[in-house]
Amino acid sequence: MDLRRLRTFVAVAEHGTVSRAAQMLRITQPALSRQVASLEAEFGFPLFERLGRRLVLTARGEQLLDDCRSLLIHASTLGERAKALRRGDIRVLRVAASALTIEGAFPHFLDRYEDAMPGVRLALVEEDQPASQLALLERGEVHLSVNVINMVAPDEARFGRYLLPRFQVIAASPLSMRLGRGDTIDIGRLAEQPLLLPNPSFATRNIFDAACRLAGVRPQVALESRAAHALLALAEAGHGVAIVPSILPLDRHALSPLRVTHRCAPLTIALAVLWGRRRTLPHYAARFGELVAAHIRETRPHARPRTRRKHRCHAPRRDDQVGVLP
Repeated sequence: MDLRRLRTFVAVAEHGTVSRAAQMLRITQPALSRQVASLEAEFGFPLFERLGRRLVLTARGEQLLDDCRSLLIHASTLGERAKALRRGDIRVLRVAASALTIEGAFPHFLDRYEDAMPGVRLALVEEDQPASQLALLERGEVHLSVNVINMVAPDEARFGRYLLPRFQVIAASPLSMRLGRGDTIDIGRLAEQPLLLPNPSFATRNIFDAACRLAGVRPQVALESRAAHALLALAEAGHGVAIVPSILPLDRHALSPLRVTHRCAPLTIALAVLWGRRRTLPHYAARFGELVAAHIRETRPHARPRTRRKHRCHAPRRDDQVGVLP
């Protein structure tokens, strides 16, 4: 079985045209067409049928596509392992995560993981878009993804998952600013303040914006930034209220953290370790979810700030609960 021809088949299936597939593979269109014809001759049946300018998989071709993808991924993994053995390299576990997750969870976890898994190094791939992380998994560019699953709904047939402790959306204000008497603030009241927000590419921002739409409020945006430490530094200096996930270490700053709520329900961030079911994980990936979950529980007690004073909160009517963030 010629892996080059299988790669060509998968490329045409994914791109839909010979020209796009040839451009992606950096070969000529006639050469690509010959490879597809040769593979069809080997299998004994057509893989594609033409629909206008596009090539569409036949029923048999569609049944073979996932098997071909899996074979290519296994071949790639085998090649990587052979190169590592030849060079004597340590094993590498590639993990995709957002910049905020990396900043909040990984600085001290890296040493913990390498102590627990000697000879294995974590290689972090920064990717803020949850959907893009799923694409990295499917292409085999990373082994695992620490992803926000209330922003995407991973197909259980394609992705496995290990749930991590939940985080919350936090409003971090300067100590001189008194936003409330308890440990929470309703998003309607918060929207009146100058807000220091994460860039719209971050899940925290998307969850916050969705809650604003549900509450029918328009927030006052003082600044948007991809750098969480910039948001916290500006809040500490009195320039507004920083909206950040509780995964971040807030104890380094003179700030007052409040949980953001909508109709008494906190805005939560559901994280999970995801992996692609169509590829074989290296054995040293097995304990990653368990280790990172334990690390989060031990090092992020402020993920749910202590209640300073109990407040009465009127529960929403049942019909009001539709669409409220978990």
